[in-house]
Amino acid sequence: MRFIMVGGFLGAGKTTTIGRLASQFQQQGLNVGIVTNDQAADLVDTHTLRSQGFDVGEVAGACFCCNFNELTDTVGQLSEAHLPDIILAEPVGSCTDLVATVVQPLRHLHGDQYQVAPYGVILKPSHGFRILKKQQGGGFSPQAAYIFEKQLEEADFIILNRIDELSASEVSELEQLLHERHPDIPVVKTSAKTGEGFDDLLAAFQQEGEFGTRILELDYDIYAEGEAELGWLNSTLSISAAETFSLDETVMQLIEALRKSLGELGAETAHLKVIGIADGGHAVANLISSDSEPQLSLPSHAAIKAADLIINARVAIDPKILQTHVDQAVSGLAQSLAGQVHNQQTASFRPGRPVPTHRYQ
Repeated sequence: MRFIMVGGFLGAGKTTTIGRLASQFQQQGLNVGIVTNDQAADLVDTHTLRSQGFDVGEVAGACFCCNFNELTDTVGQLSEAHLPDIILAEPVGSCTDLVATVVQPLRHLHGDQYQVAPYGVILKPSHGFRILKKQQGGGFSPQAAYIFEKQLEEADFIILNRIDELSASEVSELEQLLHERHPDIPVVKTSAKTGEGFDDLLAAFQQEGEFGTRILELDYDIYAEGEAELGWLNSTLSISAAETFSLDETVMQLIEALRKSLGELGAETAHLKVIGIADGGHAVANLISSDSEPQLSLPSHAAIKAADLIINARVAIDPKILQTHVDQAVSGLAQSLAGQVHNQQTASFRPGRPVPTHRYQ
């Protein structure tokens, strides 16, 4: 199997990129399996990809590097059921050091099973500008920015995503910033939303040769502090109302309420995602930074009276405060619909210190 891992910071566009890659591989007649990853269960990305008809396994409870055996077990389960030619893997967006802890162990311990592709890391422009330019008040602490930069440093190639949202001068400026920092790492420009540049991206992942060798010099104390800065929340609930309501407007209303309330606290958003699931379809809304606008990334056009909602929030704030704001947003939504919330279950926490299963020097 060809194992393709697509890295990048929270909100970089990994899920959308993987979904488009999976579709293009399927059009070539290849079977594709996908593995998503999170620090907790109830991952919006998993539901989003499954709603598009893909075979998806999930590694929950820790990152790939700290849960390496579950990663290989999950791939094995996909292999038994669907015999994939391609495995697309999406690691947790706050993780780095993946060449030493995932790529190298796969090659050394499972080289008879996997042909590991070059490691591509997506640059998130909204935080990329601020972090690469060392701007004060860039949204995150130096420790979290350290993770962002280390992710780029270990890449075989960098994927400059969301070019459809950038001007030509902004694309050129980001390319120049990347060239100054990483002159020996190629850059592929893409839009996961429109598909622009995906022929070049496919070609990059299909390269053969000595890749996956950029072993980081990494300070795990700084790394752990950067991850722990983020409040992590996954919440599932059901909502119902006597009158019909729009599923698309519902997920956008939740995102907008959280954008506003968290913004008033000055809490930087790494990524907010809400998926609504109903008989009429699936709707997904995203917010990728505090200074961006919410986006309806997957519209359903569904008018319904009941839906299941999953909320994933990654915000630089105490997780207890984050949970309070999510609860308030859900309550406000129910009130606006004259509806009721059922079976809400929420996990909120800070990620623990990363302890890799394997680490190759």
